[in-house]
Amino acid sequence: MTKRHFHAVTRLVGSLLAGFLALNVAECARADETLKASVGVLKLSSSAPVFIAQDKGYFREAGLDVDLKFFDAAQPIAVAATSGDVDFGVTALTAGLYNLAGKGTLKVIGGMSHEKAGYPLIGYFATGKAYAAGLKTPKDLAGKRIAITQTGSSFHYSLGLLADKYGFKLGEMRLLPMQSLSNVAAALKGETVDAALLPVSAARKLMDDGSIKWLGWVGEETPWQVGAVFASPKTLANKALVTKLLAALARADREYHDVILAAVVNGQAPINDKTRPLLEIIAKYTNLPLEQVVGNCAYIDPEGRLDVKNVANQIEWFQAQGFVDKGVSVDAILARDFVKPE
Repeated sequence: MTKRHFHAVTRLVGSLLAGFLALNVAECARADETLKASVGVLKLSSSAPVFIAQDKGYFREAGLDVDLKFFDAAQPIAVAATSGDVDFGVTALTAGLYNLAGKGTLKVIGGMSHEKAGYPLIGYFATGKAYAAGLKTPKDLAGKRIAITQTGSSFHYSLGLLADKYGFKLGEMRLLPMQSLSNVAAALKGETVDAALLPVSAARKLMDDGSIKWLGWVGEETPWQVGAVFASPKTLANKALVTKLLAALARADREYHDVILAAVVNGQAPINDKTRPLLEIIAKYTNLPLEQVVGNCAYIDPEGRLDVKNVANQIEWFQAQGFVDKGVSVDAILARDFVKPE
């Protein structure tokens, strides 16, 4: 090989090596690229892991740039996830969500809040007038005017479970859909209804000023899987995005469970050096004083698991009421690649 040929080959090899290295650098950059995601959520303690993951940087460390979008009722979040207005939803399971999922436009990918004894989440509340007239306990709700957010909502389902438990018909209660949590609270305070179901965080102020009377907790009467994480098939096609989000949430689920829920006694979390940082994050995102957050600690599985059997029961109940299409099954609404069943 002549000297000239040797230098030509050397230049060629160098050029190929540089191209190879540049390609690998580009591939690494794409692998490490921060992915954007929007998450629809309510300003409730039942979404505590979402707030923790956002505030403590768990989403960011997973390679996500997350934008939280807040709503005032659960079913609109399912609609937003279907339309692409949000990439993920984290809120209560509803008839609307099941119908959308049954049509293939949504999939449930993980669990979130539970109604569970000892961890106050949704309460039954009465007006002062109705309470004085004899509405003292949840089983007294038969025959009463009750405000809920929407037909087919988690509140609707909770009342159905209550009716089944105490042997009266759901139709014996006059359910009044108010479309939002703020409207439900206003109706209760204005005494245009006899009672309502509300998250304790939304009812706390009215409880403290004596405007309403507490009757009991749904978790004590009828425990069930309330919340879930879900997304559209378009979002699920980006497996890296979904995997990163679920990993960040799982990290926050575990921390919330081990730090806050493990310390709860008689429905209250203590305020100490260990719990305060997380309680302050929840207070920040729910717009509540720290002293109120301690009684709003919804139960969430430390692994982010979903009670699949209970979800199947929910679908069957909604179908029996005519709120969910008969063809919808639990298998149709779950993304099995991501769901961790209890």
